[in-house]
Amino acid sequence: MKRYRELFQFPNVWVLVLSAFPARVAYGMVGLAIFFKVSETQSITVAGIAIGLNAMAGSFTAGIRGAVMDKYGMYWPLRLLVPAYAAMMIALNLSHDRTSMLILATVMGLTAPPINLSVRPMWKDAVGPDWLRTAYAVDTAVMSTAGVIGPVIATTLALSSHPGSALVTAAAFMLIGGGSLAVTKIARNWQPEKQPENKVPMWRLKPLQLLVVEGCFIGFGWGVFDVAVPAFAKLEGVPHRTAWIFTAMGIANIVGGLLGGLVSKKTTPLGALRKTYFIWFIVSLPMAFTYPDWSMVIGGALLGLVGGAIQVFYWEVMEAVRPQGSPSGMMGWLWTIEGTLMSIGSASGGWISEKFSPNLAMGITTICIGCGFIILTIGRGRLYKANQLPSDEADLAAMKDNAPTTS
Repeated sequence: MKRYRELFQFPNVWVLVLSAFPARVAYGMVGLAIFFKVSETQSITVAGIAIGLNAMAGSFTAGIRGAVMDKYGMYWPLRLLVPAYAAMMIALNLSHDRTSMLILATVMGLTAPPINLSVRPMWKDAVGPDWLRTAYAVDTAVMSTAGVIGPVIATTLALSSHPGSALVTAAAFMLIGGGSLAVTKIARNWQPEKQPENKVPMWRLKPLQLLVVEGCFIGFGWGVFDVAVPAFAKLEGVPHRTAWIFTAMGIANIVGGLLGGLVSKKTTPLGALRKTYFIWFIVSLPMAFTYPDWSMVIGGALLGLVGGAIQVFYWEVMEAVRPQGSPSGMMGWLWTIEGTLMSIGSASGGWISEKFSPNLAMGITTICIGCGFIILTIGRGRLYKANQLPSDEADLAAMKDNAPTTS
């Protein structure tokens, strides 16, 4: 763990980790908070549609938010969208009509603050390019930790004697975390990259085209999964077990991300991504045969463990293939596509679980993961920039940092 200790000696690492954490917890809460709020209508299908509309609206503007930050910076988008998002959560919590709930969930998604889009490009300024894999691993672990805490808090509060406190608490966390991030010195001083003179439209870039296709499958599959789990638990009369499953996934995701950050740079980002992606497909196979008990907890933990490492390598691949001047924009547009398909998956997941079977819904997730791996394998030539080994000097540094130590 020597490399992680050295990373935290950079002055802005703790700032980026701690300032945005409450907002990330809020994002971890929001899906289940909406699900349990809208399920007051006695329809799991409508609850799934509400999550889907929220995710679709948020993803629809992700690319626009990323492009705005690439051109003007992140200070004003955070200052405007953070309070607007919190206000929409409060409004949704006060609503009791099915139609108004769906409308407010949609508007809430449109005002989603660019928390992760803001943090990710600042890592390069904070630690430099040689430390990005380790920094991305830490960031993945932080996101996963928020993903563990958020669902537990949301489920506990939503099933308590004060169910409305779930959305209220999420709104408070967003105000604290988003506001803290906006006023940090590194965020205020962050400057967008210089735009190239002959800028090629992003949609014409072959690497982006490939990642978009892969993201369509993963977005849809994961959207189905995120609703299938709470739907399965609610249909079986054990909604509290939703927190068990997502907690196990989140803890394992933290471990997986940290392990991914320790992989030597003798392994290229694309090579590491494809190998880990195949393992992800294998461990997803049993999920269609699980039940919301210890079998799903174990299956979810395996998915989270491998998924944490995948996130680290995926960010590295994106950083390697993105064009100059698009540290937030490329990720934003990818999230627009992936999030749109995730929202469709969420809406479909509730319907499939209620009308057919939650096991069928989770089988669809496995199929989508398999399709994503096939796409990356067939189109790996388009990601050649992410398949290059670092310099000899970087190799020696990586081997030294990963060497056993007793200190």
